[in-house]
Amino acid sequence: MPSSNALLANHQNLAPRDGELFLLPAFYPLVVADKYLQKLMQNLAWQTEQIHLYGRWVPVPRLMAWYGDPDADYRYSGVDHQPLPWTTDLQPLRSDAEAVCQQPFNSVLANLYRNGRDSMGCHADNEKELGPNPLIASLSFGETRLLRFRHAHSRTTVEIELSHGDLLIMAGELQHHWRHELPKTRQVKQARINLTFRRIVSTPNSPGLSAAR
Repeated sequence: MPSSNALLANHQNLAPRDGELFLLPAFYPLVVADKYLQKLMQNLAWQTEQIHLYGRWVPVPRLMAWYGDPDADYRYSGVDHQPLPWTTDLQPLRSDAEAVCQQPFNSVLANLYRNGRDSMGCHADNEKELGPNPLIASLSFGETRLLRFRHAHSRTTVEIELSHGDLLIMAGELQHHWRHELPKTRQVKQARINLTFRRIVSTPNSPGLSAAR
């Protein structure tokens, strides 16, 4: 677990209850983060997707790409995803995340938020194939955006500004008790890339595993 990781010993758990949430600001220094932002923008297979939401198909308000090991199939929002092979840009990022989290990752969901109108709906990463208490490492490159967490059984919220080169780690029981979103904003925003490294532990076996992304 992250709380027992010596690399995170000096970082505060930002979740006041029911889970683990660690922010490592500037995990990558500016020059390195700039390099990865440019490479990921140019080299990942970005595509527009549609999800099944409340009985109808709607476009996802951002661009997406799914990469991973050959057996890391993933199903969310009514859509099956077969991973593209790891790229030379993603491999070192995966290794760095694994070193911090002390856990192997076999997949990554990449999201490209092109401007302030692109967003992510409120959800929990609680799909069955992620296991009972998933550990997710989330890297941010580009524009600073707000990530908001809401506790499922109280009015408690936690708001985190994720900036260029930051690493956010979600673990423990967090996905059982908290939902998170990246809301739209009227502020002028440049592009932001988010990579969420995950470990698929089982294959999808249900048509309705998850909430909207």
